[in-house]
Amino acid sequence: MKQSYESGETPMTATAQPTPLTRDAILGSWRMISWTYTVVGTGEKRDALGQNPRGWFVYTPERAMVLVLKNDRKSPLGLVPTADEKLALYDTMFAYSATYTVQPDRVIHHLDMSWNEAWSGTEQVRFCKIEGNILTYTTAPAKHPLNGEEVVYEVIFERALRIDGQG
Repeated sequence: MKQSYESGETPMTATAQPTPLTRDAILGSWRMISWTYTVVGTGEKRDALGQNPRGWFVYTPERAMVLVLKNDRKSPLGLVPTADEKLALYDTMFAYSATYTVQPDRVIHHLDMSWNEAWSGTEQVRFCKIEGNILTYTTAPAKHPLNGEEVVYEVIFERALRIDGQG
């Protein structure tokens, strides 16, 4: 049974058993479905990039990966954004490239460049599970970069089908 938000099914209602986390299991392209965080102190769950985030992860066999995420923001009025539009563009996206290693319960991204150079050279640990065509990342508790709250992030991706319709 294909797991897909488009069909109305969610990871909580899906019946697929988790797939063991291996390099082969995560290879390919993954389209972001949601990105939320939970405030550790209150349990409140919030959208990290708004209600309609967009984004992709791509894992290659050469152990390279690329991530680009953004919210459903409005476009700048012109080709060259104003100073305020530049700030809004920066605050509504997230991108990096890295090599990666896979462990039984996590993938570790070894960043070589990032939209925020403070992240370049760091390791980003994502605890993972794969159920059918759904990949779920969670993080260890961390400080929210905009408000300093202690939060746990959860990002849900759906595997992209090849052009020929195969998984």
